[in-house]
Amino acid sequence: MSYIRNSAGVVAVTVIAAVIAGCSGSSSGAHSGSGSTAPAQATPAPTESNPPGDIPDNQVFVAYRPTGGFTGFTVKVPEGWARTDKGGTTVFTDKLNSVTIATASASTAPTVASVKNTVVPQLRVQVAKFASPKVSQVTRKAGPVVLLTYQGDSAKDPVTGKVVRDALERYAFYRQGHEVDLTLSGPVNADNVDPWRTVSDSFAWR
Repeated sequence: MSYIRNSAGVVAVTVIAAVIAGCSGSSSGAHSGSGSTAPAQATPAPTESNPPGDIPDNQVFVAYRPTGGFTGFTVKVPEGWARTDKGGTTVFTDKLNSVTIATASASTAPTVASVKNTVVPQLRVQVAKFASPKVSQVTRKAGPVVLLTYQGDSAKDPVTGKVVRDALERYAFYRQGHEVDLTLSGPVNADNVDPWRTVSDSFAWR
């Protein structure tokens, strides 16, 4: 009886050892093969301090006072943004956002109806994939103003070729034959409600 138990134990140990050896051999072979063909791990994308298109909470705003053309107003714009002047239009840009200030002579004040019937058709032609126009009258510190919100595709980035879907707010201010159109643009879903309110509320006649 003792011999049988020992014999069974020897057989069991032998079988287990063979199984372990076989598994170890096949595992080693698979590891070696996969190691020679596995691609290198991609470098993670850099982490941004703010989501794309979001204006930082600590952004400083400075007063812009035009020195050419119609100069009867001031408006705050983000400090440090690049400035471009062309005719009666001034544009401040930074990354995916922009503030556009355009002046023009106008015999009558803009209304919700005039913006719907005149401005919206013009933008349909000028803005790529223009969509979702909504016109309303709102109040800012300068008084009643006609607001047009809409969406459109940005111009293609000259370096990356990337196109961004933008959300735009266009405020039409008017006084004594002068119209100032303030357009605020940034990516759809960017959290720029507070910065854009700061800019639009800062507009003042002088």
